Amino acid sequence: MNDNITLPNSSSWLFFVKLTFGIALAGMAAFIFFLEGNLLTKGYLALNSLFLVSSTIMLSKTLRDEHEAQRLLNRISEAKTNKILKEYAE
Repeated sequence: MNDNITLPNSSSWLFFVKLTFGIALAGMAAFIFFLEGNLLTKGYLALNSLFLVSSTIMLSKTLRDEHEAQRLLNRISEAKTNKILKEYAE
């Protein structure tokens, strides 16, 4: 096993991702706020925007969790295969 733990993303990339998410969210909020129309239309757009953001976050977290679980299953399978090969070689 490798004892060196490397983080998958640099701190500057994490900052960039968070910054662009904040800018996109602020831009959508500003668009809805300055939109000409009644309060019902603005509320509908605001709720749908929040739903879109939350569902995007849930989707990305679920896909990440699935990927991590698959990596773990592959490691377990590889360890079992190595054990069998080691026993067979003896």
